[in-house]
Amino acid sequence: MNDMWQGKKVSVVFSTYREKSSIRKAIEDYFATGFVDEIVVVNNNAEAGTDEEVKQTKARLVHETKQGYGHGYQRGIKEATGDYIFLSEPDGTFAASDIERFLVYAKDFPVVVGTRTNQSSILDGASMGLLRKLANVFEAKVIEVLFATNSLTEIGCTCKLFRKDILREFEPYWKTTNALFATELLLLTVSKRIKFIEIPITFRKRVGESALTRRWYHLVKWGLHIFWFILSFWFRWITGRLK
Repeated sequence: MNDMWQGKKVSVVFSTYREKSSIRKAIEDYFATGFVDEIVVVNNNAEAGTDEEVKQTKARLVHETKQGYGHGYQRGIKEATGDYIFLSEPDGTFAASDIERFLVYAKDFPVVVGTRTNQSSILDGASMGLLRKLANVFEAKVIEVLFATNSLTEIGCTCKLFRKDILREFEPYWKTTNALFATELLLLTVSKRIKFIEIPITFRKRVGESALTRRWYHLVKWGLHIFWFILSFWFRWITGRLK
């Protein structure tokens, strides 16, 4: 029973690289909510066998040969046909049932962003240790201050819901092709004064291992990279070079 949400079509976008073991369940879980009309899966040079898993579901499969998180999600956004476009990951860390919460807020906010830093929603085994949590909150507060925006506690969570027209407005400004794209979407939202709200989401243990955050020094290096990206974006914004 995939009915439109209050007359609006809902699309979910996944980009996949190393999620062969979890992607079919993620797709089935989202469709099972009854709120999702379409799932677009972007194979971004994914491991062998991923296509076969996706083809056992009702998801629409597309291929993006340009490697990178940003390339994958940008392609998925362009392919999605929903009035609402929800970005998620198929690695088992996010709960499909949370999409209802996003849709409820979408009535009043054209952008709804998820945060994984709320302690009550971080489940055992989730990759959100103290260092990662503190770095996320600190950098979110930097954005909050620099852009004089409303409360933020997270800067890199993929789970976000956008009205389609908002993403179409953002497309000419996309610069990143890697995992910074998640932060770039947030920065575009605050810099363009789009009305948004941040909500806590369920965060679970990943199926498999993430190369990006598997060691503490990877986290530190990535955190510094994000911090510089935020400052660079802010400088382009205040100098009118955000083009």
